[in-house]
Amino acid sequence: MTTAEAHLRRMADVLAEARQDPSDGVPPRSLLLGLQRLVPCDSASFCELDIPTRRELNSQETNVEDEDCSMDAYWLWRHQHLQCVQVCRPHSAPETTQMADFLSVRELRDLAIYTEFLAPYPNIADIALPTAPNRTRVFQFYRTGTKPFSDHEMTTLRLLAPHVYEIYKEAAHRRRPPIRLTHRELDVLRCVARGLNTPQIAEQLAISPSTVRKHLENAFGRLGVSSRTAAVARVFPEAEAL
Repeated sequence: MTTAEAHLRRMADVLAEARQDPSDGVPPRSLLLGLQRLVPCDSASFCELDIPTRRELNSQETNVEDEDCSMDAYWLWRHQHLQCVQVCRPHSAPETTQMADFLSVRELRDLAIYTEFLAPYPNIADIALPTAPNRTRVFQFYRTGTKPFSDHEMTTLRLLAPHVYEIYKEAAHRRRPPIRLTHRELDVLRCVARGLNTPQIAEQLAISPSTVRKHLENAFGRLGVSSRTAAVARVFPEAEAL
């Protein structure tokens, strides 16, 4: 077996282990640990954030010391984290980037986002998964030192990304409680997810604006949410679900 074949076998083994993981983690915790073996780093994490409310919805860390990290500095200086700015943009397929695509180590170390939040990790690679609007869902791999992730390592992440996304969705589907809405309530929320306002939804569905509002009110009650954004995130966490 060649070196390339052996690496592909290790990649396949990591994916198979995650698919067979009996735990209820989303994603399976074995996936994060397996990815860290394939792309060696000092620490790895998975995190889902809701940007408008500044809430951490889900997180996993391979380094116990990183679990107590405060997010206050992140939210304060997030605009300097150009990699995160890219991750937050809407995308319909997984994307892979690293910090070196946006800033050199020297440039990053001069910023408050590094000194107050990212230190001692100037090198970060990520797999950003599609998610609902105004949310992020990302695997991140952190390294100290000045050497960026190699082309081989980034290619590994790019090849794995679509499979990682499928494993995430499979795990999320197993844990997600059923959503019980009427067909019309779902139709209204699909229109909301596409950016239509109340008059536009009424025209699209050939109903009155007051009926649109009533369907939304009923959907909010069933879902236990209080806003259109939260309802869309709850019903359509994956872009393709639309």
